[in-house]
Amino acid sequence: MITTLAISGYRSLRDVRLALEPLNLVTGPNGSGKSSLYRALRLLADIAQGRIIQSLAAEGGLQSTLWAGPESFSRAMKEGAAPVQGTVRRAPVSLRLGYASEDYGYAIDLGLPTPSGSAFGLDPEIKVETLWVGEMPTPRNLIAERRGAHMRVRDDSGGWRGSGADQAPFDSMMTHFADSRDGFELLLLRERMRAWRFYDQLRIDQDAPARKPQVGTHTPVLAGDGADLAAAIQTIFEIGDRDGLDAAVDDAFPGARLRVVVNDFYFGLEMHQHGLLRPLKAAELSDGTLRYLLLVAALMSPRPPSLMVLNEPEASLHPDLLAPLARLVARAAARSQIIIVSHAELLVSALEQESGFGRILLEKELGETIVRDREAPRWSWPSR
Repeated sequence: MITTLAISGYRSLRDVRLALEPLNLVTGPNGSGKSSLYRALRLLADIAQGRIIQSLAAEGGLQSTLWAGPESFSRAMKEGAAPVQGTVRRAPVSLRLGYASEDYGYAIDLGLPTPSGSAFGLDPEIKVETLWVGEMPTPRNLIAERRGAHMRVRDDSGGWRGSGADQAPFDSMMTHFADSRDGFELLLLRERMRAWRFYDQLRIDQDAPARKPQVGTHTPVLAGDGADLAAAIQTIFEIGDRDGLDAAVDDAFPGARLRVVVNDFYFGLEMHQHGLLRPLKAAELSDGTLRYLLLVAALMSPRPPSLMVLNEPEASLHPDLLAPLARLVARAAARSQIIIVSHAELLVSALEQESGFGRILLEKELGETIVRDREAPRWSWPSR
């Protein structure tokens, strides 16, 4: 489980440090930084996929994602006695992402590129990257580190093994230095992060693939857009918690049950509802009903990840479905760490009744996202 999440220099997240619980709900008014926190988590996951530079480019490049305010605020600025303005910069420009878990910690520092004649001169560079054991990095508990182009990792004897060659400034040691022998911890962390799941693009429109029969294969992990819903439901029926799935559906729609129809390898979902003489096909379901079923398939995965992040899962749901959703999320949190980004007070109220729940309230002050009513955990960024 992730115990501490740290983000510095990303959009409105000038310096945010969060202590995480098994079940976390990030909330706050519009514009408070909820979406930025969600996107920062996705960027962190993209490191393990080897596409952090491409993901930053899709957001407009490093310059577009950096904190746009001053490096620090004076007391006079905070009190309104002086205008908010730039000061003499003391630290290098950087975007830093990191976390500590129950066993390992990881941090990356991305900065401006070294001037060159390359056509890719706007690509950010990985300046520092560190993997350690425990809560905080120290010289004694480092496992692997990268400084500039040079990487090194602990070997079997406890000494250091170098990379043997300078690495490209856009290559993470997570993807280019993981080894089943000396770089085993890097390999373990990479595969763990690659298994993180994010759901924010579940399609429920009339042309959504989930409404149409699809070729089905074993699907222990629901696709990000929910296209393979029928196959995911059938997989839960066969190798997952079928009774739990039936209970989750009945909790939201009393007397209802699901059935997957297979026709020439095409899987289609049907829902039998109390009082109706025939089942409703997925194409006939309301947007809210389909979204709830997609969340059921995601949260009841037979292959639970270490971390699952849901962005505004309450969208299109009737208020009556938020309490069943909260109970579904609470059951999933027994198998995976859950982070939900939402501003639905009914969902917040329902989740507050669950054990292991932590509410993270974000607000804006002088354009900066701050965390209300929570003490920041201990954290130290590796220096350049």
